[in-house]
Amino acid sequence: MTETESKAFLSAAELPVVRTRFAGSREEALRVAVEIGFPLAMKILSPDIIHKSDGGGVRLNIVTAVEAAEAYDHILQKARSHHPEAHIEGVSVQRMAPLGQEVIIGMAKDAQFGPLLMFGAGGTLVELLKDVSFRIVPLSPRDAREMIAEIKSYPLLTGFRGTEPVDLASLEKLLVQVSKLVEDHPEIKELDLNPVIAHREGVLIVDARIVLEAER
Repeated sequence: MTETESKAFLSAAELPVVRTRFAGSREEALRVAVEIGFPLAMKILSPDIIHKSDGGGVRLNIVTAVEAAEAYDHILQKARSHHPEAHIEGVSVQRMAPLGQEVIIGMAKDAQFGPLLMFGAGGTLVELLKDVSFRIVPLSPRDAREMIAEIKSYPLLTGFRGTEPVDLASLEKLLVQVSKLVEDHPEIKELDLNPVIAHREGVLIVDARIVLEAER
């Protein structure tokens, strides 16, 4: 599923997702940008480009219509240059998320145990840090609390050296919601919510990728 399809699916399941729209042309990107409101972010939409930030596929803090038009042209030019074989659908346009801590929530299916939920430090450094915890689906609220507390970056979530503590209750609730979503939809093969912004007033899914089972 594309980013916008994944987010629409998550939103329908009442998960907290940043408002995101699809734009397939420069003109549509301008119209959507004005409708959503500034500041906003734009990201390349392609099933063949997983790491959008590589090669200039993401633009942040766009504050005017002129910048939005320039960002659309820049993102597509960079994507075609770095990924000439990729099928490019357009861009996603979304409001900028509030400041907070970036975390990741993921799911993959294990041949023996079935769906495994992952939680950890998110953002672009997730593969480098590998600061994650795992639990078998379904999750209880206690499982969610333990997952969060197990990662090495946990002090950043509770307020480390002046950083603002995040809303841990909302983070725990989101983990349980994702677990329930995976239970209710066995057609989901993989799920990747990264980053999820955790801040003092809640959580917000900023980027999402869902892969479905081929036979479904």
